[in-house]
Amino acid sequence: MDCSSPYAMAKLVVCGTAIRHGKQTEALGAIFTGAAGGPISHFAPLIGKNLGATKVPIIYRIDGKKRSAEIPGTLHMSVDPLPTAHPSGEMWANAGHPVSPDKVAFAVGAAGNTFSGHGMRWDNSGKNAHYAPIRWSNDS
Repeated sequence: MDCSSPYAMAKLVVCGTAIRHGKQTEALGAIFTGAAGGPISHFAPLIGKNLGATKVPIIYRIDGKKRSAEIPGTLHMSVDPLPTAHPSGEMWANAGHPVSPDKVAFAVGAAGNTFSGHGMRWDNSGKNAHYAPIRWSNDS
């Protein structure tokens, strides 16, 4: 992959609970760098440095409209839907987002959203967020 673009500033880390052997690591690397094609390939030009794949426990929860993911000691992310007058309590858009082209919900990062690992630290509290159903497969 050519990372010489001035826009290739993102760092990529793949974390998963089901990484069992080298072939899975290679396959996940191909998927998440966009080399295997698919929705993530739209982001490939933005990846400046691939930091590899790590096997970690990931705790994912849906509690009502709140979605959260945690990697103990590394990541805590939680999003709530943006306030809306719509009776469903959510604002959905058919925005053509590369990860979920059919629909995404507008959300906001909850207080305490942090990541610390691989030499990076950031806080996404109160920042822009989305959530969506993701149904990917390699079926044609």
